Amino acid sequence: MPPNPAPHLTDWLDELGITEAGGMAAVPISWREIQAWRDSLHLDLEPWELRLLRKLSKAYINESREAESEHRPPPWRAGATADEQAADVVDLRALFS
Repeated sequence: MPPNPAPHLTDWLDELGITEAGGMAAVPISWREIQAWRDSLHLDLEPWELRLLRKLSKAYINESREAESEHRPPPWRAGATADEQAADVVDLRALFS
């Protein structure tokens, strides 16, 4: 995983629950839920922090949906290098010969 420059924000997102239950699937955290959480803990968050919490929730939902494909690589893995791709081609050719 890449380094996290703001662990307090991801801790808050985890505390919020990352997503909410929707009618048919999970949905991003609503502004109402974020406000209720903030008010109940008496936190004074900056507007950019509030927007980022919601944006992170949306990104989590989007990645979760895209990750349902068995062909989707994990988001933390870098793309294959040219050498790795060449090795895969050699392996595939050996498999079919």
